[in-house]
Amino acid sequence: MALSVIVMKKEAGLTSFQSLRPVKMACKGQKVGHTGTLDKFASGLMVVLTGEATRLNPLFSGFDKSYRAEVLFGCETSTLDPEGEVIRTSGHIPTLEEIEAVIPRFLGPQKQTPPIYSAVHVDGQRAYRAARKGEEVEMPERDINIYDLSVISYEAPRLVIDVSVSKGTYIRSLARDLGMALSSAAHLTALERYKVGPFSYSSLTGIPASAEESEDALSLVTKGRLEVRRSSLKRIRNGSMNQGCISSRTAEGSGYYMLYCCGSFIGVAEETVGGALSVRALVSREDL
Repeated sequence: MALSVIVMKKEAGLTSFQSLRPVKMACKGQKVGHTGTLDKFASGLMVVLTGEATRLNPLFSGFDKSYRAEVLFGCETSTLDPEGEVIRTSGHIPTLEEIEAVIPRFLGPQKQTPPIYSAVHVDGQRAYRAARKGEEVEMPERDINIYDLSVISYEAPRLVIDVSVSKGTYIRSLARDLGMALSSAAHLTALERYKVGPFSYSSLTGIPASAEESEDALSLVTKGRLEVRRSSLKRIRNGSMNQGCISSRTAEGSGYYMLYCCGSFIGVAEETVGGALSVRALVSREDL
């Protein structure tokens, strides 16, 4: 299969790149890419695209995400996680009442400064590379949205929270900012991503994902379904299509659509606001 959408769990202690090794072994000769990095100390869901599905990265990269995080008050580290060196300490350990009082400040659209040790580009290079060289790095703020932030447990100085956020939100930065807002210092000691867009642990697939699993995954994120004429298959195989190729559809408007021919899933197309269609990925070009 030249198109596969894999939903897998990354274990703590592995980089996102290292966690792809089983996928690369199972999908030899195909392109492999993930749609959202997890730090080495973190665990949780990763959506991995292989073959022609890697062309669909824009469809997956903007998803909201949900995490369970453990925050340790009393010290801040250089990386804002357990792998960094302690750079700031505080003798003030907040009470649960103090924590619950500041949580509303962190809800909704806001500006956030990413960690210095992150993959954000600053002056043409990754911020973490400049930080490792000891260079001064001024991180630009970015627009984020925190939809929900709730306390799961608190045994001072360790706080466990669930948080649902927009793309681009750093939970390490949230821990740092919580510490500062509470006149303390803080960093993350554990992080688990348990939801990515419509995907949760119930969405886990095989490695590689079966044709049915990939089809099911794509159906959760595409706008609808386009049934195409068999006479248009040669044109579609060559990467071109227009409205005349379509025999029926289940939705209207711009966006990504599942492509079917005679009831069989054959790929994904995108329709622009103006109605132009383009083939984004096919299950198999040779068999069309």
